[in-house]
Amino acid sequence: MTWLLSLPLLLPFLAGPLCRVLVTNLPSRQAVPLLVGSAAGLAAGSIAALALLVVPGATHLRPVAALGHLLTPLASGSPGTAAVITVAATSLLAARGALLLHGAYRWWKQLRRARLLAAGSRSELVVLEEEHPDAYALPGRPGRIVITSGMLRALSAAECEVLLAHERAHLRGRHHLLAAIVELAAHCHPGLRAVREPLRYALERSADESAAQAVGDRRLTARAIGRAALAVHASPDRNRPAFALAATTGPVPLRVAALLGQPARARACGAPRRLAVVALLTCLAVSAGASLRAADSLHARIEIAQGETGEE
Repeated sequence: MTWLLSLPLLLPFLAGPLCRVLVTNLPSRQAVPLLVGSAAGLAAGSIAALALLVVPGATHLRPVAALGHLLTPLASGSPGTAAVITVAATSLLAARGALLLHGAYRWWKQLRRARLLAAGSRSELVVLEEEHPDAYALPGRPGRIVITSGMLRALSAAECEVLLAHERAHLRGRHHLLAAIVELAAHCHPGLRAVREPLRYALERSADESAAQAVGDRRLTARAIGRAALAVHASPDRNRPAFALAATTGPVPLRVAALLGQPARARACGAPRRLAVVALLTCLAVSAGASLRAADSLHARIEIAQGETGEE
């Protein structure tokens, strides 16, 4: 069973490279749910695998065996090997749990501080009197769009409208929840950290397209995003929460080029796209199948051990 459970622990390391191929060869609205679902599924598979690795070795302990009414331990092989596997899996589970709690607390703390800054406004738009240019979407009920006076001075009225449409798309699409799912998945398995940047890019591209559709001018949208990014990077001192989605984040030159219709790879290269989709879905299916098969095998061992107890 141990070799079978190694698959859900190894497959997430393939997710990052596959997701990078997907976001450059697949429309963002199709890529986003695929990336989020795959990251969540692979994270769940890895946690399930660790939990299943804990159980057989733990049954060498008398209280655990008594609790399960087991006559013999479930682990095959030497008790020393089983103990090492159990201790390692338990330690990894504890570490992943601590990271999850810490990440959730840090996200909540930053959100609370950002919401306090916007508490004085009752409208969707919150203007902060700050010199450095910045703008971002702030999740909540209701969601807010935060923009500084420095950003308003850096852009024209039409370009500011593009920026607002972009951030409004983030709020309407609940992109913060999708980013949070992948962030939590990355805390569950280190291999899934590589999915965060491709997802951010896909979310920003989705908002770019929504903004271009809202204002009806792709060239204006590209110019507004490019100028806003230049203004932000020229003044790096900013108080934006780490979780905030903003039009000025991610690979802006690639996004601007996509808005102007320059990269044709997404449409011309269908083979890499199909291969990446199939490979990612295969990883997800193999991870889930291995975890389920291992769980079924463990359940069968428990029934056998309990049956031996009943015969005694």
